[in-house]
Amino acid sequence: MISAHAQILCDLLRTQEVAALGTLHQGRPYVSMVPFAMLPGGTDFIIHVSQLAAHTKDMLTSPPVSLLVIAPPVPGVMAQEQARITVQGEAVQRVAGTSGHAAAKAAYLARFPQSEPMFGFSDFSLFVIVPDTIRFVGGFAQATTISRETLAEVLGQGAPR
Repeated sequence: MISAHAQILCDLLRTQEVAALGTLHQGRPYVSMVPFAMLPGGTDFIIHVSQLAAHTKDMLTSPPVSLLVIAPPVPGVMAQEQARITVQGEAVQRVAGTSGHAAAKAAYLARFPQSEPMFGFSDFSLFVIVPDTIRFVGGFAQATTISRETLAEVLGQGAPR
C-alpha cells in the first residue's frame, strides 16, 4: 500500500467513530449504525451493542457481517471520491469473563469513555468483527483489496483508538 493511501486509511479509522453494519436479518440484508473501536496492534473492529437491537440478534444467528466506514462529505468533492473501507468478516461475541473480553472492553472504552455505564447493562455485549476481506478506497479510481497483515502494518504506524 502506498504511503499516501496508508495515511488516508489511518486518518479515516482514527477520525470516524461510526460505521454502517450490514447483517442478515431473516435472510435479507439489513444495515444499521454502530460506534466502533479497534483492538490495538490488530485488525479487529469492536462494537458494543444491545441484545434488543435487530443487528445483535442477526449476528448471533448469522455471524458473517460487513462493516463500512466512510469519510465525511467534503464540499466540492464527489461522493465517489470519499475515502472508505469495507470489511467483510465474522462477528464473534466476547462475553464478560471469556478470552478477549477485557482487551476488547479496554479498547472500546479508550475510544468511548462515556460508554462505561452501558457495560453495567445486562443486555449489552461486545462483538469483535474479524475481517476476512478488506477493501479500501482512497478516492476515485483508487481502490485496492488489502490483507489483514497490511491493515495491521498500516495501523501500527499510526494506530487509531
